[in-house]
Amino acid sequence: MTGLVGALVEAWDELRVHRLRVLLSLIGVAAAVTAITGVTAAVDMLTQVSREQSERWTGRETTLTVSAYPMTGTPDVPAAAAAMDALVEKYQVTYATRVSWTQVAVELPGGAQVITAQSVDPHYGTIHRLSPGQGRWFAPSDAERLAPTLVVNEAFLAALGADDLSGHPTVVLQGDQPVTAEVIGVVANAWAGEGPAFTVLQDHVDRWGLMVDPWGSGAQVPALELWVPPGDAEALRDRATQDLAAALPGWQVDVQIPRGETDVLDSAARWVVIAVSGFALLLGGLGLLNIALVTVRQRIREIGIRRSFGATSGRVFFGVLLESVVATLVAGAVGVALAVVGLQQLPLDQLLGTPLQDTPPFPVAAALTGLACAAGVGALAGLLPAVWAVRVKVIDAIRY
Repeated sequence: MTGLVGALVEAWDELRVHRLRVLLSLIGVAAAVTAITGVTAAVDMLTQVSREQSERWTGRETTLTVSAYPMTGTPDVPAAAAAMDALVEKYQVTYATRVSWTQVAVELPGGAQVITAQSVDPHYGTIHRLSPGQGRWFAPSDAERLAPTLVVNEAFLAALGADDLSGHPTVVLQGDQPVTAEVIGVVANAWAGEGPAFTVLQDHVDRWGLMVDPWGSGAQVPALELWVPPGDAEALRDRATQDLAAALPGWQVDVQIPRGETDVLDSAARWVVIAVSGFALLLGGLGLLNIALVTVRQRIREIGIRRSFGATSGRVFFGVLLESVVATLVAGAVGVALAVVGLQQLPLDQLLGTPLQDTPPFPVAAALTGLACAAGVGALAGLLPAVWAVRVKVIDAIRY
């Protein structure tokens, strides 16, 4: 241990003496390490962004989507609802929601319109990572309110002639009887040019008979979404299919798990960036190699004197080798620090146009990768000078 510490201290002292010579090479090494570390970390962060965007549409990664419909005749909606409620209770699923689409007649300032609305339960917001830009999402207590509550998109709010929720905007919904609903939240439009749309609680649709049935298709059975632990998804899918098929004979039961793709950075593009950064890292190491060779030739007298005082070949070899390794490790640490600061200050929300709910920390693996690359290049750059230094003999101290 003493020998290793002594070699490190000696390498650091030599680096301080020759810092002006190696500075330019180390700048190239630091820049290359910054690029390699930044790309590695950015892939992880962008993957999280892609995962959240996918989950806003399909639900969390292990969300089971349960759908059931009769093979013949009209659906018995109460029986299907009871079977799905029993399923949630049996397996003690914490986050579950019904999901369906319906037509609702709405009285807007520009005239009455029939708008496609989504009816859900409060847990839909958690499963799909929905966070309104204004107001709030549905709470479980909203189901007991004496008037419907709506979460609308920006186009619907504009159609109401409102800019925000400070005036507590309301709208009349036509159902079995007209009812006034309050807007409690606003989400961004799903795409540019999206028309007015809103989300309402399934309990409110059932209570006030808000569904419009222009095609006479009759009542529809809402789908059921269950967010379950990853380890239980496959087993629960099979059990849920069996339980619902037994509870609803003659019905077609489907239970699916979304298979979202979260790799947002094309593999070829990623490896091209890493290859270019690696080439720059090797160029920095080549410059360091040239400087180390020149330095060793100038230190022949010093090395010969050390050999005369008993320095072993191994001590000389590792001493010279560690000079390059320590230099590139210092440059690598600077490069990793720059990558960390740069990515932490990068406004991902603004660049990608989507907010992040779970901002990923800087991956430790990326920092370790950058330091490992720096140490590897330092070892390669110091290998030849170290071999040269070992060949120096005591007589060379007198000759030079």
